[in-house]
Amino acid sequence: MSKFNENRATAQLAELVALESGVHPVTARKIRTAAALHDIGKLKLDKRILNKPDKLDEREYEIVKTHTTLGAEILSGIQGELGVMARNICLWHHEKHDGTGYWHKKPDELPPYIKYVTISDIFVALLCERPYKHAWPPKDALDYIYLGGGFIFDPALTNTFISLVHHDSRIPAIFMKTEE
Repeated sequence: MSKFNENRATAQLAELVALESGVHPVTARKIRTAAALHDIGKLKLDKRILNKPDKLDEREYEIVKTHTTLGAEILSGIQGELGVMARNICLWHHEKHDGTGYWHKKPDELPPYIKYVTISDIFVALLCERPYKHAWPPKDALDYIYLGGGFIFDPALTNTFISLVHHDSRIPAIFMKTEE
């Protein structure tokens, strides 16, 4: 089956969101590179849990949450700023603006680039078919982003993101079908 590459889409979108938010292009490119690895820890998880067609039980959910720390472990050998950025993105991309994410971190406890990956990852995930859910229409995914402003997402970033998706001509290319 043909579909777009989710990790690449998240990374490309995170770069565009960072640029739109005023991040220097060199830093935005680093965010893109690091964001492409945000879910690498899932390689170490049981595929039966990842592909479960039903709601995860509490134990399974705790296992899935470990993809963040497993990803940081996998990337522990990458040195320098890019290595730190990639590990941070692995660890914290499920944190919410109100501190109710996987590890309950508040925005002031996180590097600022995390929020670009978080909003991009959630948007892409909503657009994707999963064993446990249908892909959402883009309008419904944008409505979710809008409604999440202030508690899931930084409120200013929410507006920036929605405007970007509506007006940036590069967005459709991110979601072009690619062979896996």
